[in-house]
Amino acid sequence: MTTVTPKASEIERSWHILDAEGLVLGRLATEVANILRGKHKPTYTPNLDTGDHVIIINASKVVLTSGKADRKMVYSHSGYPGGLKESSYAQELDKDAANAVTRSIRGMLPKTRLGRQQITKLKVYAGPEHPHSAQNPQPLLIEHAKHRATA
Repeated sequence: MTTVTPKASEIERSWHILDAEGLVLGRLATEVANILRGKHKPTYTPNLDTGDHVIIINASKVVLTSGKADRKMVYSHSGYPGGLKESSYAQELDKDAANAVTRSIRGMLPKTRLGRQQITKLKVYAGPEHPHSAQNPQPLLIEHAKHRATA
C-alpha cells in the first residue's frame, strides 16, 4: 500500500470562526493549533501546511483557571543584557488580549518555517467584529474548553 502525499494545489482550506467568550485559554489554544496544523484532516502531513484559517473573536473575554491570570508570567527579551521583561497574563490580557491569545497559540506550533507559515492563517480580534465575512467562515464549537466555575 502506498502513502498518498497531497500536493500544495490539492489542499483545500476552509475558514472557521470561534467565539472565545468564556473559553479556557490553554484548551482553546490546543484546539486552534491542531486546526492550523491540519491535524483534523485525513490528509494531514507533518511536513506540509494542510491546515485551515481560524478567526477568533472576543479574545478579551478568554479565561485562565485557578488564579493563573495573576500567577503565570509572560516573558520577553530585547536581546540586550538586562533586557528581560515580565508581566502577568492578567496585565497582558488588559493591554492586548489579541496578542496574548496569539502568543499562546504560537507556542503550540512548530518553531520552524512551517510554524511561521501556519500562524499567518490565524486572525485574532479582541471584540466581536471582524472583517472576514466575505470568506463565509463556519462556526467552530469547542464545548470541552468552556470554563465551569466551581460553586
